Amino acid sequence: MSEDPIPTGAADARRILIARGLRGFGDGYVALLLPIHLFELGFTALAIGAIVTGTLLGTALLTLWIGFAANRLSRRLLLRAGAVLMAATGAGFALATGFWPLLLIAAVGTMNPTAGDAGVFLPVEQTVLAQAVAPARRTALFARYSLIGSLAGAVGTLAAALPDLAAAWAGCPRRAAIQAMFAAYGGIGVAALALYRPLSAAVEAPEAAPQQPLRQSRRLVFGLAALFGMDSFGTGFLVQSLLALWLYRSFAIPVSTAAAILFWSGVCSAASYLVAVPIARRIGLVNTMVFTHLPSNLLLMLLPFAPNLTVAVALLLARAALSQMDVPTRASYVMAVVAPEERPAAASLTAVPKIFAWAGGSLVSGYLLTLSGFGWPLLIGGAIKGVYDLLLLAAFRKVRPPEEANPLVSAGATR
Repeated sequence: MSEDPIPTGAADARRILIARGLRGFGDGYVALLLPIHLFELGFTALAIGAIVTGTLLGTALLTLWIGFAANRLSRRLLLRAGAVLMAATGAGFALATGFWPLLLIAAVGTMNPTAGDAGVFLPVEQTVLAQAVAPARRTALFARYSLIGSLAGAVGTLAAALPDLAAAWAGCPRRAAIQAMFAAYGGIGVAALALYRPLSAAVEAPEAAPQQPLRQSRRLVFGLAALFGMDSFGTGFLVQSLLALWLYRSFAIPVSTAAAILFWSGVCSAASYLVAVPIARRIGLVNTMVFTHLPSNLLLMLLPFAPNLTVAVALLLARAALSQMDVPTRASYVMAVVAPEERPAAASLTAVPKIFAWAGGSLVSGYLLTLSGFGWPLLIGGAIKGVYDLLLLAAFRKVRPPEEANPLVSAGATR
């Protein structure tokens, strides 16, 4: 029987993990249904783009504000307020049909069209999880957090087909079914509120926490944020929709085959979250981030040269089995190398740049695919991410968490 990775703060941590799964499920389907819903309301591509951009900007700014306010305000209050805002966001998208009301809701709400883990809850949740466990078990807990969010998001993506099924089987108008899905998103906010309400006082910042969110770690955090943004820019070159397009054009496969390939790629990626934990214990967090991520990027760069579909799938699955090991280790590392009172600001500052970098990479990738059928986006994206790995190793290989520098630290809890 495996050892419980949550010896202290178990109730608080488990509530955060459940809430992460619920929100991941909601983010998974609204990311697909949002543009479809807006299109069926009659909006132009420009208007849809404006609303989606509004959600990105709103998410980024609100995430930054929460990260910097988490030492001044109650963390329980921030999480509960976020859940209420999520409920209001779902209700707003279910009821509103005009451009300006929807743009306003998008800008101030919680909806995340990327279905990723950058959101208004992230800075506080990561901080709470980091102080809920002993340092030696922090990476395992963040692996669970990432795994639950990833799997729930995948299931949510499948749930985006429910409006079509409701229209086909029950004769329900498709628009009404989509509106019901947004209402359900609001219901997830209510469920999250019920999970956050019983959180204990242990999640709060210490009374002596400084009002300035970043002090001694300012330079370190900004350096990490810049590097993580570079990695996300590279990731934008290979988002699933563009990867599916390349597979379709290069090997003339049906959509169902491309979907199956991407599904198994996602399964391999999810499994890598858990594999990262024992590796990090042996070689350290930065080494795990670099020495698993760099081979995955080399495999990605080989993908455009695959002579047939079998080789391409083998490269893609091998790459997926390595590519996500840096996700829980990255979050654990950020929480480990900054002071506890700086964790919310560090989490938000290192998460927000990827929203914009990801979008920029996707834009360039789409343009490259219009110029040539060769997999230039995969080659360039892999190269950018490989350079990121080398820069990360060069800049932070000597910045070690306390438990790595002194193994005795790992035996004690953070609170």
